[in-house]
Amino acid sequence: MSELFIVREATIEDLDGIAVLFNHYRTFYKQDSDLEGAKAYLSERFEQRESVIFTIIDKSSDQYAAFTQLYPSFSSISMQRSWILNDLYVHEDYRKQGVAQLLLDAAKSYAQETKSKGLSLSTAADNVIAQRLYERNGYVKDEEFFHYDLNV
Repeated sequence: MSELFIVREATIEDLDGIAVLFNHYRTFYKQDSDLEGAKAYLSERFEQRESVIFTIIDKSSDQYAAFTQLYPSFSSISMQRSWILNDLYVHEDYRKQGVAQLLLDAAKSYAQETKSKGLSLSTAADNVIAQRLYERNGYVKDEEFFHYDLNV
């Protein structure tokens, strides 16, 4: 599997390729397509060093196949860093090839390297394929706490 793909931490040089995937990711979640907005958003994350992005590139075609974006967070209770796996997207041409697993492995390794408490994520209630993948990888569905959002 990994012999077919390059898995690496992205840099600003990957902006155009990742922005296309990021735009697809957003439309998957019912947002309007906005490639220029995607580029601007990701560019700012790179410039401000506000996230870490891993990408997968198909060795045979140099196509960007997938990405995941991690945002740092901190726990006051444990007094440790943690990472929010906020975005994970695999282009439809690369699904069911183990590409998402490669991204999860990269994110987990990075969390371990940065001596983090762990990773957390959210996914749509109807995204059962992703839920099965996460649970196979040891992610535990939170049944103890409710999460709330406030839009301002």
